[in-house]
Amino acid sequence: MTTRREREEQVVVEGRVVADFGREFLVDLADRRQLVCTRKGKKQDATCGDFVEVRLTGPAQGSIERVGTRRNLLYRSDQWREKTLAANVDQVVILLAPQPPYSEAFLNLSLVACEAARIPVIVALNKSDLPAHAQARKALQPYERIGYTVISMSAREDVSPLLPHLERNFTLLVGQSGMGKSRTVNALLMNEVARVGDLTASLESGTHTTTFSRLYRLDRDTAIIDTPGFQSFGLFHLTEAQIGEAMREFRPYLGRCKFNDCAHLGEPGCAVIEAAGRGEIGAERLSFYQVLIEQHRELHEQHPEWSR
Repeated sequence: MTTRREREEQVVVEGRVVADFGREFLVDLADRRQLVCTRKGKKQDATCGDFVEVRLTGPAQGSIERVGTRRNLLYRSDQWREKTLAANVDQVVILLAPQPPYSEAFLNLSLVACEAARIPVIVALNKSDLPAHAQARKALQPYERIGYTVISMSAREDVSPLLPHLERNFTLLVGQSGMGKSRTVNALLMNEVARVGDLTASLESGTHTTTFSRLYRLDRDTAIIDTPGFQSFGLFHLTEAQIGEAMREFRPYLGRCKFNDCAHLGEPGCAVIEAAGRGEIGAERLSFYQVLIEQHRELHEQHPEWSR
């Protein structure tokens, strides 16, 4: 005769990861129950947004048995490790602010990462109540010209400009520290944030609830995934070709260079550089790309195992 515990461990249910704490995960079930789960064995390949199969191990606990097929995955990497941010999202909102000044390098790196993962992007400039906002908004016009949606908003006073873009989407929110991500999430979902904070406090290492990605629902079809603020967006998992393809305005000129292996660093007959000379590609974006490729090559020379 089986015990209650043994019967529970025979039950496998489907759910979605709504918080990723590194070694523990919060999983939302279809009936809105939530389970604190671990990943079976040594695998730590689940992330926020994943659809998973969970084996029950207790009344509010489980073990992730399988991670479903992903339609996309956004992550960053450096020479030491990779860090997943979220999977199966409809779009990414990159949150910027005029004060403290946002990093244009961070913006460009984030755009490359999203383009490489084939995830649509919205650039949201926060703190529209500050005098410096107008100049920062003007500085983003080149991104609008190459097709990115840019909006202005104030998480402190009026977050409504963001709402139509969130509707019926699962949106990943990224940004540097100090851009106002926490205030934005609170303005959207104050009650839900408080509820999840209480739940995660029960985790063994619940004090790190601001360290990992968390999903909050606005309604049944709308959710936002908050990520920790970070200052760099490593792209060392991408190849040079993938980086070039991820530069949206480069695409009409790719394959038209004199040399098939052109890296657009100064080679004769480079269609990308010629387009920049005609003003069809921004000089700042080309410079960003060239510096990124040089850094990419230097790192891979130092760590040849990355190229295997």
